[in-house]
Amino acid sequence: MRDKIFRWETILLALAVVVFVFGATGTPGFAEPDNISFLLLDYTEIALLALALLPIILTGEIDLSVASVLGFCSALTGALWNAGVSFETIVPLVLLAGAVLGSVNAGLIVKFGLPALAVTIGTLGLYRGLAYVVLGDGAVTGFPEAYRPLATETVAGTFLPYATVLVLVVGVIVALVVHFTPVGRSLYAIGLGEQTARFSGIRVDRIKITLYIVSGLLCAVASLVYTLRYNSARADNANGLELIAVAAVLLGGVSIFGGRGTVIGVASALLLMAGLRNVLFLNDVTNEIQNVISGLLLIISVLVPVVAGLLHRRRRHPVAAVPATRAPDEPLPDPVGASATHGSPQEDQR
Repeated sequence: MRDKIFRWETILLALAVVVFVFGATGTPGFAEPDNISFLLLDYTEIALLALALLPIILTGEIDLSVASVLGFCSALTGALWNAGVSFETIVPLVLLAGAVLGSVNAGLIVKFGLPALAVTIGTLGLYRGLAYVVLGDGAVTGFPEAYRPLATETVAGTFLPYATVLVLVVGVIVALVVHFTPVGRSLYAIGLGEQTARFSGIRVDRIKITLYIVSGLLCAVASLVYTLRYNSARADNANGLELIAVAAVLLGGVSIFGGRGTVIGVASALLLMAGLRNVLFLNDVTNEIQNVISGLLLIISVLVPVVAGLLHRRRRHPVAAVPATRAPDEPLPDPVGASATHGSPQEDQR
């Protein structure tokens, strides 16, 4: 019972509740339904990127190109709309583009054996550059009014945005796959030891390729939401969101080395970060300070599990006591003599 109470996910959820209670009681306007809707919408794309990253990080890999994939897909949406393509045709083309970009990451990492960190840092810049090639420095606006409410409005009679419903659906699917299917168990096994997973018959390469393609698809979905929500397609859309998404995943208790983490932990971290960001926004805290806080959360998210692991190992394996004093004239033990005097443990017993 004690372990469940003090689990990291429980602590995060409690902190999120504290932030929301503090905001409701100490920040004017925080508890208004319109503000709660804005708070949830503000983290829609970050939540989708975090859900894309979660299974990848569970395997011990990383994808730092998620926000650049979003930016490219947004730029592609604008370019196609400018060319007179119908929005109904744009949606599948953008989803296909996201899957292709994800498969490029997968090919470089899995087929060529390159480090995921190096590859996705490279594609982070590559995809962002391609976004500028596709659309240039300008912005495209005037997207169909029939679709914009899906990214901006709330479900009738509630404060819950349609976009948040989409996030909840994706989150439930990811949770079911990660925690209740053989594929999910394979993700943890790969993160704990890739070679062991291979010897156990897990198709590691196929799973990793699938994860990066799904990540590209989710980034494309996030790009459509982002573009419709702001009614603007730009090459620099979502610039820098990858760091916030990574911070949310790691703060949620997912190990950067793989093999540990839960969807509920990431969801709790997202709620905590969204509430904290909104409280700071309503109190006129500058973006620079908010970025500092996001950076601190990222450091804490990596540092806390390491410190907790060290403390846990010390409790399980306490350091042997060392004799406090030794007489000045007492000779030191002779390890050579001791070795010569005693044979193997079996001989000593005889």
